[in-house]
Amino acid sequence: MSTSQSPSPARRETPLLIAFADITRFMVNSQRTPDDELAELVNAYYCRAASIVSGSGGRVVKFMGDAILAVWPEEKAGEGIEALAALKADTDASFARQGWDSRLVVKAHFGTAVAGPFGPKGDERYDLIGNAVNIAATLPARTFALSLDAFRKLSPEARKRFKKHTPPVVYIPAEDPRP
Repeated sequence: MSTSQSPSPARRETPLLIAFADITRFMVNSQRTPDDELAELVNAYYCRAASIVSGSGGRVVKFMGDAILAVWPEEKAGEGIEALAALKADTDASFARQGWDSRLVVKAHFGTAVAGPFGPKGDERYDLIGNAVNIAATLPARTFALSLDAFRKLSPEARKRFKKHTPPVVYIPAEDPRP
C-alpha cells in the first residue's frame, strides 16, 4: 500500500503498557435506560476512567462507546496495571449500584507500538498502531487478563495477586475461580 504522505516525525516506536477495557452486557442494560440518563452514566464513567488513568501516569488514547484504549510508558507499567485494577473495581461497583449486571473486562499487554498523531492534516489524533495493540485487544479475558510481558512489569509483591492461566498464557486475578 502506498501513501501520499511521508511518515510523521512526531510518530515513533515506543514501549508501552497497552490496555483495552470494555463493559460487558452494556447494550442489554443500556436498552432499558433513557438516553439522557445513559449519556450521563457513560460520561461519568469516562471522567472516572480518565482520572484513574492519568493519575497513574497513563493516557486514554480513546473512548470507543463503552470501551477504552489506554497506555502507560514503560516506567509506569506497574502503576498502570494497579490503576486498571482500581478502574475495574470502581466500575464494577458503580454498575452494581445502578442495578446493572455489567462488569468491566480488562486486557493488558506490554509491547512496542508506533504512537503519535494519525489522521488527515488538521485533524490528527494520538493513536497506536502495531502488533502489540492487536495482542492486547485479543487477549482472552472474562474479568482481567495480563499478557506474560505485562505480568513481568509488576513488582514481585504485585505478581502474587495473579495466577497463570493457559492456553495461551495470561495472568488473571488470584481470586478468579478458574483453575
